[in-house]
Amino acid sequence: SARERLCMAEAVYYAARDQGWRGMVAVGVVVQNRVKDSRYPSDICSVVRQGRYRNGNPVRHKCQFSFYCDGKPERPAEQGAWTMARDIATLLTTTDVDVAGIEDATHYHAVWTQPSWATAFERLGKIGGHVFYAQK
Repeated sequence: SARERLCMAEAVYYAARDQGWRGMVAVGVVVQNRVKDSRYPSDICSVVRQGRYRNGNPVRHKCQFSFYCDGKPERPAEQGAWTMARDIATLLTTTDVDVAGIEDATHYHAVWTQPSWATAFERLGKIGGHVFYAQK
C-alpha cells in the first residue's frame, strides 16, 4: 500500500540516507525481516513505529527505529536521497530482496555506538556505517 511504502521510505531515508543505495536497502531488509518474524509486528508501519508510547505519543529515544521518536518532524530535506528512498521502498514492498551476508538480520546499529543488546545477537557484518545482527 502507499502507506507501507511511505513508512519504508522514511525508515531507509532517516536511518541510511548517507549510506548510499546499498546501506538503504540493508536497513529496508531489516524492516522486511521483522515483518516476517512473529516476534515483531506484522506490517511495515508497525515495525518502523514500534516503541514505548505515553498518552498516544512515542516516548523520546524509546523506539526500535530512533528517527521515529527523536522529537524531530519527518520532513525529508535532501530530495535526491528522498527520491532514492522512495524508489527503494517501492522495490522492497513489491519484491523479496536479500542482501548477501545479512539475509537474516533483524537488528542494526551505527558503527560509532556500542549498544548493550549487541552481545545477545549474532553479528552478521557491516554495510556502510551500520553493523547488522540476527537472533542467535
